[in-house]
Amino acid sequence: MDHSNSNSNSNSNSNHINNNNNNGFLHPNLPSQPPTLPSRAAMASAPTSDPKVVTGTAGYILEDVPHLTDYIPNLQTYPNPLQDNPAYSVVKQYFVHVDDSVPQKVVVHKDGARGVHFRRAGPRQKVYFEADEVQVAIVTCGGLCPGLNTVIRELVCGLHHMYGLKKVLGINGGYRGFYARNTITLTPKSVNDIHKRGGTVLGTSRGGHDTKKIVDSIQDRGINQVYIIGGDGTQKGASAIFEEVRRRGLKVSVVGIPKTIDNDIPVIDKSFGFDTAVEEAQRAINAAHVEAESVENGIGVVKLMGRNSGFIAMHATLASRDVDCCLIPESPFYLEGPGGLFEYIEKRLKENGHMVIVIAEGAGQELVSESVQSMSKQDASGNKLLQDVGLWISQKIKDHFAEQKTLPITLKYIDPTYMIRAVPSNASDNVYCTLLAQSAVHGAMAGYTGYTSGLVNGRQTYIPFYRITERQNHVVITDRMWARLLSSTNQPSFLGAKGVNEGKEEEPSNQLPDGHCSKELSSIYPAAC
Repeated sequence: MDHSNSNSNSNSNSNHINNNNNNGFLHPNLPSQPPTLPSRAAMASAPTSDPKVVTGTAGYILEDVPHLTDYIPNLQTYPNPLQDNPAYSVVKQYFVHVDDSVPQKVVVHKDGARGVHFRRAGPRQKVYFEADEVQVAIVTCGGLCPGLNTVIRELVCGLHHMYGLKKVLGINGGYRGFYARNTITLTPKSVNDIHKRGGTVLGTSRGGHDTKKIVDSIQDRGINQVYIIGGDGTQKGASAIFEEVRRRGLKVSVVGIPKTIDNDIPVIDKSFGFDTAVEEAQRAINAAHVEAESVENGIGVVKLMGRNSGFIAMHATLASRDVDCCLIPESPFYLEGPGGLFEYIEKRLKENGHMVIVIAEGAGQELVSESVQSMSKQDASGNKLLQDVGLWISQKIKDHFAEQKTLPITLKYIDPTYMIRAVPSNASDNVYCTLLAQSAVHGAMAGYTGYTSGLVNGRQTYIPFYRITERQNHVVITDRMWARLLSSTNQPSFLGAKGVNEGKEEEPSNQLPDGHCSKELSSIYPAAC
């Protein structure tokens, strides 16, 4: 697969590939010169360079990531030091094959297109940086998430132990730290125990993104690898930084590591810290259950994180098995009347004598806005400030049963919102963070840039920024997982036929459910369809 999709650099890149052999082979079944392609609709929100797309037989599409050689010709390469690393001496195959790719979808029809793939992560035989010349910067942005310190630790240790990079700076306080804060020198010794702590040792903030100032700082400090850990907004900022770096022709790899407690980043299997958050949410649910079953007609209400996506609430409910009702932003509900929440609560109390309700912070906001004067304020990241739906629904339940005088209830409200994200990551997330960090390092050393390191179908991959930022991931309430939850809690769906149709989420535009190309994709990449 050619590293370059640019006509201006095609000759120099072709020579580069021939000279460096195993660093950029073209797939035998792929065209030798992929055409220059127009920008996808997903990239329309910001001016960016054209995506690198390689097509092959049987509807094969590789959504490749940028490479330094796309805009800097004749870059010198060096042997990968891993080939002399004792830790890798037992590995049968040191390096990932240049043609390895990972499919976005693993379920296909026998006559369907092979579909979209991403470049497989891992070490390459040639690297584009010498250890002594590299100055690295690591920054964390946005809200907290379990595993941030683990990612920082493994980036530092991976850079040092695998590639001998010793100049690593931590940017203090998020994006604005590039131009407004001091830096922290990071060494394997200084980060040795940070994975045992919650939060981030680098500090974080929302907003503060000024592309020109940030890239000026990168250029002035001589930084040539930048690792940016954050959610979808942060990754959009990383994409803007990459585009400015590319425009200036700087030899700087810009790498994203996706972070979100809500698990709402698309394409990837899950975000790091999510398993820890779900596990920690069990404590609150267990407490609510104990409180509820200890009194007559007891109700435990637990509010969990989930601004626009209810993944934490859904998975915590499925894991707990003590929850009687789960309310998430993707599934509208109503309070009064037949089939409403109040009717269901009364039914469950008469059957069991107690119940537990889990509600995501973004659920029912339209109902809250009707009864509470809505303030259209935003935080520094541009997120709408939400009303406290947990307190609101707790009071509504109390008022309803006080007015009806049918059942005397005792309601306990538990809000562990920030507790579940401030804890250290669990064993599963620690392993995941290690893989994400090491994969990010391998990609940057191999000259890739403008990508996010992510897990797709159980394999580490490099995903172009525009795919990470094109939309948010949501719970699909017509999917099997939500059906499993409804079966577990035995709650009503709160949806009529109209609601079900509104709840259906469109398939990604690159592929239809039957594996054939969409109209949009076939018009852009006809060879793939």
